[in-house]
Amino acid sequence: MREAFLYEKLNGKLVHCYLCAHECTIKENKFGFCGVRENSGGILYTYAYGNAVAVNVDPIEKKPLYHFLPGSKSFSIAAAGCNFKCVFCQNWEISQKQFGSSSSLKEDEYSPQELVDEALSNGCGSLSYTYTEPTIFFEYAYDTAKLAKACNLRNIFVTNGYMTKDCLKEISPYLDAANVDLKFFKEASYKKFCSASLAPVLNSIKLMKDLGIWVEVTTLIIPGVNDSEDELSDIAHFILSVDKNIPWHVLRFHPDYKFNSCPPTPEVTLKKAQAIGTGIGLKFVYAGNVFGWGNDTFCPVCQKLLIKRDAFRVLEYNIKEECCIFCHNNIPGVFLNY
Repeated sequence: MREAFLYEKLNGKLVHCYLCAHECTIKENKFGFCGVRENSGGILYTYAYGNAVAVNVDPIEKKPLYHFLPGSKSFSIAAAGCNFKCVFCQNWEISQKQFGSSSSLKEDEYSPQELVDEALSNGCGSLSYTYTEPTIFFEYAYDTAKLAKACNLRNIFVTNGYMTKDCLKEISPYLDAANVDLKFFKEASYKKFCSASLAPVLNSIKLMKDLGIWVEVTTLIIPGVNDSEDELSDIAHFILSVDKNIPWHVLRFHPDYKFNSCPPTPEVTLKKAQAIGTGIGLKFVYAGNVFGWGNDTFCPVCQKLLIKRDAFRVLEYNIKEECCIFCHNNIPGVFLNY
C-alpha cells in the first residue's frame, strides 16, 4: 500500500478522490469505484503500487500506435484494476479485480527502477502503461515515467481517457503519447456498457492535444451497438474537430467476458468506418484485428506507400525526418530515421 495522489481529506474521515472522472467520495474502510484505492483512517491508499500483473515486450503497433516510433519495441506494464466495468472487456481477468474482495491474482513485484532497467535491457524505446487502465495505477506509472524520461525513454498511456484534468496535467511533463479508447458517442451506451460517461473522455482527448501529447484514438466497433453510420460519423467528426491528423483505429470486435452473444464485426463494417472517416476529412484511418488490409500508412498528398505493415511488423518504411521520401510532405507523428 502507498498513499495515493490526487485526493483531499474531508470531515468525518471521508476522502474525495479526484484522480479519475468518477471523483469518488469514499467512506472510511471503503474502496472507490475502481476497487484499488481504499480510505483507511481518513487517508487514501493505493494497492496498485509496485505490483505488476503483466510485464511484456511488445511491438508499439500493438498499442495500437502507428505514428509514434513505428517499428520500435515498447515495454508494457499493467497493474490490476479499472475505473470502467466494460461488459466486453478483453482483459477482464486483470482489469476487474477488486482488492476489497476475495479474488486472487498473480502479481510480481517490480520497483519503478526495475521496470526502467528491464525496458533498457530489452532494447525498448518506450514504456507503455497498458492492458488495464493506467489512471488506476497512476502513482506507480508516474514514478516509473519520471525515471524513464531521465533515461531518454518515452512514456505511453493506453487508456479509456476517464481521468481528470488534474491527473493529466500532473503526468503531462513525462507522458509522450496516448492511445485513447473512444468507445461510443452516446452517453447512454457509456452508462449501460461501461458504467461511465462520454464527456470526460472527449475532454481528455482535447486536453492531451493541448498539452502536446501525441494522440491516437481507437474505437472497437460492436455490431448493433456502435456500428451505425450516424455514430461512426459523430466519432469521426469529433476527432476532426480536434485535429484531422489524429489517427483513428477502428477495431474488429470479438465476443468476450459478459458479451458473448454478439457476433464478430464483419470486415465490411470496418471498411464502412474507414470510408466515413476519410470522407469526413481524417487523414489516417486504420483497421485493426484484421489481416491483409487496413494497416498501411499512405502519404495524404502523393498517396504513395509510407509504411507497410504485416500485423504488428513493419515491412517497408518510407519516412525520413518525419517527411514522405517521395514528395517531402510532412507526416504528423514521431518517427525514427532508419
